[in-house]
Amino acid sequence: MCGIFGIVAPNVERAFLERATNTLAHRGPDDSGFYLDAHAGLGHRRLSIIDLAGSHQPIFNEDRSKWIVFNGEIYNFAPLRSRLIALGHVFATNGDTETILHAYEEWGESCVEHLRGMFAFAIWDAAERLLFVSRDRFGIKPLFYGEYQGGFCFASEMKALLIDERFPREIDERALASYFSLSYIPGEMTIYKDIRKLLPGHNLIWRDGKISVTNYWELSFNPDLGKTEKYFIDGAMELLRESVDIHLMSEVPLGAFLSGGVDSSTIVALMSEFSDSPVNSICMGFGGDVGGYLDERVYARQVAERYRTRHREFEVLPSAEGLIETIVRAFDEPFADDSAIPSYYVCKMARENVTVALSGLGGDEVFGGYERYLGFMMSGWFRRVPSFFREGVIRPIIESLPERGDGHYTVNHMKRFVRSSPLPPDERYLGYLTKVKPGIRENFFADPGRFELLGSFSQELLLGYFNSVNVSGNADSLNRALYCDIKAYLPEDILAVTDRMSMQHALEVRVPFLDHKFFEFCSTIPPGMKIKWLQKKYLMKKAVRELIPRSVINHRKQGFVGPMTQWLKNELKPYVYETLSETNLRKHNLLNRSTVRKIIEEHFSGKEIHDTLIWSMLIFQTWYDIYMDKR
Repeated sequence: MCGIFGIVAPNVERAFLERATNTLAHRGPDDSGFYLDAHAGLGHRRLSIIDLAGSHQPIFNEDRSKWIVFNGEIYNFAPLRSRLIALGHVFATNGDTETILHAYEEWGESCVEHLRGMFAFAIWDAAERLLFVSRDRFGIKPLFYGEYQGGFCFASEMKALLIDERFPREIDERALASYFSLSYIPGEMTIYKDIRKLLPGHNLIWRDGKISVTNYWELSFNPDLGKTEKYFIDGAMELLRESVDIHLMSEVPLGAFLSGGVDSSTIVALMSEFSDSPVNSICMGFGGDVGGYLDERVYARQVAERYRTRHREFEVLPSAEGLIETIVRAFDEPFADDSAIPSYYVCKMARENVTVALSGLGGDEVFGGYERYLGFMMSGWFRRVPSFFREGVIRPIIESLPERGDGHYTVNHMKRFVRSSPLPPDERYLGYLTKVKPGIRENFFADPGRFELLGSFSQELLLGYFNSVNVSGNADSLNRALYCDIKAYLPEDILAVTDRMSMQHALEVRVPFLDHKFFEFCSTIPPGMKIKWLQKKYLMKKAVRELIPRSVINHRKQGFVGPMTQWLKNELKPYVYETLSETNLRKHNLLNRSTVRKIIEEHFSGKEIHDTLIWSMLIFQTWYDIYMDKR
């Protein structure tokens, strides 16, 4: 795993190129390298995983006309390298980076269709004065870019772009509204108007001052209703085993996150099949008063004992307040998924013994593991209840219920369920995702109605994903919800937090469930096999019942989160009032101060759980103070 930076502009100073690249030193502490000519510059920070003695970047081709900087892993690089050698290409290294470069020489832009892995890379063609940039199919690796002062620049993290004080920092208010709605910023947007994300599965070409972006891969859901459960189980497990096997490619110590859930337990079980020595497994839990937080370490131990892993278990008593600035600086923009906190700690602890860790991320999106998927399917049945009884009796009762004192989301989920149930399928699912309830949306921003206006952009984006022609079937299809999450929530939330928190500790995280060949096969599984008889991940659990303990399969899913509700009520309570004070909110005058007070009062009184929204506001205010107010 690495950090990359590049700029296309005349007469770039080497000192600037080095300074921008070195902001990414945490992503690659082992080595650095630079290329500079009269028209462009490339910078690289390396975390050495493959070909430790070679593959110093940037890497050039035989005549030095093309140069590449690369972040990621190409798991099929060995057979691809052999194929390219047979075609006449001459290699100077034994790693995967040079393989990409020669593939580009051979096949041009379509080279990415030959790659199996996670990647973000850029190739500068000095002879043609052309820059080719690409990002992997699921967005496992990040890539940001922008134009300013007549030039073009890109980087693994925005901090490398922002190192130049001349770079514009105007807030994109559409992105801000999206952030508060979702806890992350979807699509191409970032919090800055002049910085965009290259979308997953896309290529970018810069030439003569013009940018063109094209989509090279698209996932389609076409259920094969003529196949049996056994066919899908056999096919999925064969491809998953293959994926885990190729993800074990490493010349440095390797391990796995073991949370006690089905996905991570499956990865550890399959790793054990291919490993000659015990797998290194890492698990953590929170100590102290955690309320409704479920500690899954007991389930992780069962899997570790079954496969005799070298299991390391940690209990942390974290200070969430102390991590807020760390999280903000890792993202360079507001990001409010509080899973960043446990992710930070488990990556820090994993790095003490391994450089690479495999994760079970992606299993929920491929097999239907989130609670909201079950709620979405159940809402179709709930809509059959006569509306006068549904809206006149059931909803008022649910709305009147106080939230649970231990911070668990049972009541909160019921409220979101009944509020969204009258809506069409796409808007209903969107209602499960949004963090700002209808009663406060109109006056959430200081300018009345502006939040609704600006938030419509992300709403239309998500509705477009949900209703995509790439998903066949009716509007209530589970596959539509899965596709929506794969396009937005997966790359810009789950994978983003994994990348930033792991890279804070120079740890490479790999995700075998996100192998595109495995995912393409699973997209043909009928929705009724993914969730069946109200059982989430029905087919997945049936497929692995001989691999992992039944107690692991059957226990309630926790998810990789921390006890945020308890933190806000206890250690963070004074910090909430201080950070979201009227004095601080006046610095930007973007949020309605009365609405902010109402949100805080509702949460601390137990009337409504607003922990996600309060955490979003804390993160935003901290970001504003660091990046906008104190320049």
